[in-house]
Amino acid sequence: MKESPFSLDYKEPEESMALKEMVFKYLRYWPWFLLVTLISLGLGYIYLRYAPVIYESVAKIKIVDESKEIDIAKDPLSILNGKSSINLDNDIEVIKSYRILNQVVEALNLDISYYEKGSIKTKEIWNPPFAITKLIAEDSVKIAQYYDIVLDAKEAQVTDERGKTISLNFFKQDTIASGLPFSINIREEAVPADYYGINFRVILLPIKQAIFNLAKNLQIQATNKNSEILALSLKGESFERSETILNELINKFNQDGISDRQLVSKRTLDFIDDRFVYLSDELDSIEVGKEDFKRLNNLSYIESDAGISLQRKTVTADEASKLETQVELSGLLKNAVTDQSEYNLLPVDIGVDNSGVNTLVSDYNKMALEREKLMTSVGENHPTLQSLSGQLERSKVNILKTLNVYQTQLKLSLRQLNREKSQAGQSFARLPEKEKMLRSIERQQSIKENLFLLLLQKREEAAINYAVTAPSIKVVDYAVTGDKPISPKKNIIYPLLFILGIFFPFIVLYLRFTMDTKIQNKSDIEKIHPDLPVLAEIPFIKGHQSFEKIHDRSALAESFRILSANMIYLLPKTEKALGKVIYVTSSREGEGKSLLAYNLSLSFASLNKKVLLIGADLRKPQLNEYFHVGHDIKGLSDFLYDPEMNWKECIYQGDKSNKFHKVCFSGSIPINVPQLLSSDGFEHFLDLAKKEFEYVIVDTAPTMLVADTLLISKYADLTLYVVRAGRTEKKTLQFSKELSQTSRLQNMAYVVNDVAIPKNKTYTYGYESKKGS
Repeated sequence: MKESPFSLDYKEPEESMALKEMVFKYLRYWPWFLLVTLISLGLGYIYLRYAPVIYESVAKIKIVDESKEIDIAKDPLSILNGKSSINLDNDIEVIKSYRILNQVVEALNLDISYYEKGSIKTKEIWNPPFAITKLIAEDSVKIAQYYDIVLDAKEAQVTDERGKTISLNFFKQDTIASGLPFSINIREEAVPADYYGINFRVILLPIKQAIFNLAKNLQIQATNKNSEILALSLKGESFERSETILNELINKFNQDGISDRQLVSKRTLDFIDDRFVYLSDELDSIEVGKEDFKRLNNLSYIESDAGISLQRKTVTADEASKLETQVELSGLLKNAVTDQSEYNLLPVDIGVDNSGVNTLVSDYNKMALEREKLMTSVGENHPTLQSLSGQLERSKVNILKTLNVYQTQLKLSLRQLNREKSQAGQSFARLPEKEKMLRSIERQQSIKENLFLLLLQKREEAAINYAVTAPSIKVVDYAVTGDKPISPKKNIIYPLLFILGIFFPFIVLYLRFTMDTKIQNKSDIEKIHPDLPVLAEIPFIKGHQSFEKIHDRSALAESFRILSANMIYLLPKTEKALGKVIYVTSSREGEGKSLLAYNLSLSFASLNKKVLLIGADLRKPQLNEYFHVGHDIKGLSDFLYDPEMNWKECIYQGDKSNKFHKVCFSGSIPINVPQLLSSDGFEHFLDLAKKEFEYVIVDTAPTMLVADTLLISKYADLTLYVVRAGRTEKKTLQFSKELSQTSRLQNMAYVVNDVAIPKNKTYTYGYESKKGS
């Protein structure tokens, strides 16, 4: 079917409106977006102001490939090949090893850290005006120890963690009397008076902790995939400290490589010479053992032997599975025949692979159907019926015998297949053991051969390396630090916090909207039940629940006039002499149906229409409160008890300022409400009211709580189903949807009550403009 050319023209405005609705839904909360964004940017400014400034220092070294540096006794082809023998991962692990880093820490005294303390921010420094010399063993420091130091012209004031202050003279220190684990010496180029008032902090770390801290902060990686160059980087507040550490690390690694190669080369030569004789004997023994094993086990190509055994095992397993299935299916059919007491139909086409059984079952079912048809017209003793019963009984016996024979055949075949499967499995199971033993022999042979060749190569390399010891690395770049810090970055933090300031309120609102299970406006109803109209949205206006006067021009009054105007198009055409009956109901109490019925009656009365408002919620009447009358006043329940009474005795003047507005209260609260509403009295009362009034508005009971409204629903010309924004659950609309689809409520339409008016939305009616606030 071809799509209408106008379909897109109608869909596009709907999608546009949905998008605008979603945008404005979030824009209503623009102050929150602005506030959170400003707070986020403010926090970012504070963070940038006081966060430590981190620099990254980088050094680059090239690992020297000795196979390319030395051309003596080398294969010319291997040199031209250009392949590197360097394993950068191994070199990285050596550089970051505890042993190398320990040498760096000890050389630079990295177990002593220096900081310059500020009122808020504390900055790490590298070259303070004084030097700390430890007076205790390295392993005696178990936990970090903190000391604050303040300098003046002649001495230093040292405060330990417990708050104890000790004065140390630069020119005469009695460290034993002071009890400090270190001494302080002013550097030659430093002038103590220049640092007066500055608070320094010194931290003594355990040597192991200092090494682990360095290993954690040190980053080493290849500059690219095929490169032999390693980039060593270190981050810290003091770039002088980072650069010194990296340069010292390069030096220690190079010295370690040189000394190791000299020692290793000598030991390698001695070891290889001893191993040559032993490996030659082992290779001869392995080759003889492999030949004997293959001859004794009659092996040629073990993968081909395994494939044949596995194929045989798989085929027999599949056939056995099919036979087991047939045994089970035939057993099920046999149970079905045995268990039935009457001549009922047997199951057909259940998968039994036996044409004889299937034919017997089909014939049995045909006779059973013929017997069932005959029983409807003749008695049980009819000769034809008894004959069919006998035939069916014989057919059952025949089916059982056939099934027994079939099952016996299946079980014999299954036993034979299981024997074949077992033989194939045993044959296949022995192959891995043989393969394992053969592969073990071959693996030993391969290992020994590779080891023999490797030792030959290594002996030549060791001899050359022992004679010529070259540097293991080439320094491409000593440590250098960029001008700009890597942290914090303003160009990343401010945009990120700006996005976060907008994104966070959006997520909060999105979660709020998503997890909201209440109806908020008519769009929620249209998504759940698009087939029924939503006649109006009644706004929530603080301090206004009903018309202040009959000619009220407020937004609330105008919304009810819009509702009454929309209702006219849904009301069916009837005789002009009869009024229209309008029900007002809801799912539960508290959704504002009584107040809506009251205001709706006022809106019709303001149009000079004769209106009767009836309180048909006999269990919990609410209309009495709006007119300030008690429940003992005569009303609908009194007429239903006594239909012979004059019905006009239950009619009262409603709004005092409008003669067209009348009301019929619910009357005294009865105990048998369903019986009263099911009687003819209610229909009679409506017939009388429709002759006197143009509109009869009935405030009925909630539909989910009691069945009162459903008992009288057939008398309604229009049913207004009230939904309260922010209170009615979306899942309850399914109940009202079922009521409409099953016609248990006549000519139903929705009205959304208590809808919140956006603060930036202005309602204008006629010549008057009012804000819904």
